[in-house]
Amino acid sequence: MKAKVYTTLKSSILDPQGKTVERALSVLGFDEVKSVRVGKYLELDLESGSIEDAEKSLKAMCEKLLANTVMESYRFEIDPEV
Repeated sequence: MKAKVYTTLKSSILDPQGKTVERALSVLGFDEVKSVRVGKYLELDLESGSIEDAEKSLKAMCEKLLANTVMESYRFEIDPEV
């Protein structure tokens, strides 16, 4: 199965990279963009017995390594058909 993990900075954390992208888009004429937040996207191929086992394992991976839970929020999706 394939897991997709998305992490983003919490809203209370300043995002200087997002601000830089926001300003660059404005300079390029994309004035409709009012805010940008930058995050990470990870894909993992898993060999797990069940969706429940995969969810438990992914939660542990995110809490221990993939996301800095002090500063970041995360979510994940699992596609069992891949």
